[in-house]
Amino acid sequence: MQIQELYRLYLKHPSVQTDTRKIQKGDLFFALKGPNFNGNTFAQQAIEKGAAFAIVDEAISTNVSSNQIILVDDVLLTLQALARYHRQQFTIPFIAITGSNGKTTTKELVYAVLSTKYTTYTTQGNLNNHIGIPLTILSIQPNAEMAVIEMGANHQKEIAGYCTYVLPTHGIITNCGKAHLEGFGGVEGVRKGKGELFDYLRVTNGTAFINWDYDYFHAMSTNIAHIVKYGTLTGDIIGQVISSEPFLNVHIQSGFESSFAINTQLVGAYNVANVLTAVIIGKYFGISINLIQKAIEGYAPSNSRSQLIQKDTNHIVLDAYNANPTSMKAAIENFAKLSAPKKVLLIGGMMELGEDSIVEHQAIASFIDNFTWEKVIFVGGDFQQIVTKQPSLFFPSSLEVKSWYRQQSFTNTYLLIKGSRSMQMEKIISD
Repeated sequence: MQIQELYRLYLKHPSVQTDTRKIQKGDLFFALKGPNFNGNTFAQQAIEKGAAFAIVDEAISTNVSSNQIILVDDVLLTLQALARYHRQQFTIPFIAITGSNGKTTTKELVYAVLSTKYTTYTTQGNLNNHIGIPLTILSIQPNAEMAVIEMGANHQKEIAGYCTYVLPTHGIITNCGKAHLEGFGGVEGVRKGKGELFDYLRVTNGTAFINWDYDYFHAMSTNIAHIVKYGTLTGDIIGQVISSEPFLNVHIQSGFESSFAINTQLVGAYNVANVLTAVIIGKYFGISINLIQKAIEGYAPSNSRSQLIQKDTNHIVLDAYNANPTSMKAAIENFAKLSAPKKVLLIGGMMELGEDSIVEHQAIASFIDNFTWEKVIFVGGDFQQIVTKQPSLFFPSSLEVKSWYRQQSFTNTYLLIKGSRSMQMEKIISD
């Protein structure tokens, strides 16, 4: 079946699923395959549950109408091609966001700001990979005026691949830090991999929003036709941190007819870059100060991202959605600056660091030694291999920490909980 024919079916059935547990009547089911599953074996079940058609790449024996089974060479490539074809029907801005840290928070803030004036579609949750991005594109309805697409990546050529069907008109790289070093092959590999978004914008005459505070972006953005700069020192808008005790307050001091403050619900001064990105995009697309301010101040983080949780007399900074050496250091430094009499660290292992893993875990432990803490708890990963100057405890998993935590009697204490997603650090405080 040609992609144009499949697209005509999609227009009649514009809801796409890859999981039979989520099938609704009239859906299109794409039978994806993975290391531990084969969606082709669920095609009949999908039809029986109400799917209009099942797209498969293996001949299957089924009791349902053969007219409802569409055989293609590769289901994943077909899904991506369908997404590209759908994308090509739009002439609206498609804003792509990637980077080592802050992608999702930036995406949510940008979406909040743009939605005050435009019908905007964006990545739901963390659907930012080779499957999630096509599904996001295919969820965009004809009334769309803006699209904001998050792109995650852990190796080179991945962002370049996404660009072939996102076809971004505008782009943001939040930063290039020490994330996924194993897949990218070091920090320079991270810059090259994330920089594939800039490479695409360069050859397509696109627009890049660039945080000019980061020197490495100066070279990475060379020869991009349209650059919009922002930061804490220079740019079309300039903003500074007023305070972060614990919520971040930002002063936008230039770029508008008057200066103004934004009192966020985000924990951590490191979120200033994410806030400034949303502000510059709001300005670029003609959104008023009042709407920008309201949108950012109204955004409350969730899903273990820079959340502040109060339990009895204690305050818990839960920033456990993910972690790498760059984000870990920033979170600890910000936490150390808080004016609180008692502070406890619960720090989980960092993944995908390859041969640098032990060195990077030791570097975090040594950084922690620069400050005074009530208690320091290391959890999992290569923290078992480190040496620290101050008393600390090590637990293999978050569940074991949870048992320890329940036996403690913390009062009037601030706790930072941070670690890589696989560590599931949020379980420490779950009921």
